[in-house]
Amino acid sequence: MPAPAAPTPTPRRRATRIVVGALVAVLLLAALGFAAIRLYAGQQTGGDVAEPTVAGAATAVTADPADLDGAYAVGDGSEAGYRVDEVLAGKDVTVVGRTSEVTGSATIAGGELTEATIDVDMASIETDESQRDARFQDILGTAEFPTATFELSEPVDVSAVADGETVTVDAAGTMTIQGVPQDVTATLQVRLTEDGAAVSTQVPVTFADYGVTAPDLGFVTVEDDGFVEAELALTR
Repeated sequence: MPAPAAPTPTPRRRATRIVVGALVAVLLLAALGFAAIRLYAGQQTGGDVAEPTVAGAATAVTADPADLDGAYAVGDGSEAGYRVDEVLAGKDVTVVGRTSEVTGSATIAGGELTEATIDVDMASIETDESQRDARFQDILGTAEFPTATFELSEPVDVSAVADGETVTVDAAGTMTIQGVPQDVTATLQVRLTEDGAAVSTQVPVTFADYGVTAPDLGFVTVEDDGFVEAELALTR
């Protein structure tokens, strides 16, 4: 005896199935979007890394002004990286990445910082999430341009550090990112230490000036302006 034929769906049943299917698709898309936002949000540092500063970081050290002169090198304990603001699902978020892979040198002569070159290994910069770091490295092309460099272009008077003061000055220089050099002004804080000097710096950058396009993922928009920052322990 042949099996009874399946009942033909009525127009009402077909309409119900279409509505249910559409609702399922909407819920899946919403869940995926929510998951993406949560994943990306988990990749933010939330601005919990303070801006670089040497103020009050060490006991005040004084010296004869002539003793300041000499060659200095970036030593252990130095770090550098970036700071950038984002808008994530309508909320302002600050993202900070850091690396200890920093090298460089400086020269003080006659109480002036006459030469300074700082190299940062951009490929080693890390936040609290490896997936974000991979995107950062891809955007900056660190496979081809792993190093960012700041080079001082004009002497800066830092003689007041001999009195145990923290000196804050603007320093003109050239910043090179992704192989593109740009004239910049770095804000420096300099303080004399037992081993040499402590220096912090913050350099404002506009990524487009270096051929870098800030990502826009729909639910998150990265600002086109940010900072390259460093805290340096200079030794003699």
